[in-house]
Amino acid sequence: MGEAVGMLEVFGLATAYAAADAGCKAGNVRLETFDKNKPANADELPVPLIVMVKFRGSVSDVQAALEAAKARAEELAGVVAEYEIARPTEDTEKMLKLSGLDKGTPNKIYLKEV
Repeated sequence: MGEAVGMLEVFGLATAYAAADAGCKAGNVRLETFDKNKPANADELPVPLIVMVKFRGSVSDVQAALEAAKARAEELAGVVAEYEIARPTEDTEKMLKLSGLDKGTPNKIYLKEV
């Protein structure tokens, strides 16, 4: 079993970035790849895209990160849900690696030589 994980679902990608920034400044955590969800009722939501921010670290650092991230997200488009797992199982760890944001997007950055 690995590090604790804190998950925060927010409305919109910009809100996710702002929440992630606030969380990383509040606790000694690292980010895992964001995930996305476009629910069936997307047209009824404030922002039609839900993004999950995942923080990893010690339980106390993850809690601090979630608290700061949630506060920042509520200032912007809002929070859908939050959840913390102190000791994810091996199977849960596998699921945490999944992300809808990287589907069909190259994971390479091409640099031009000068």
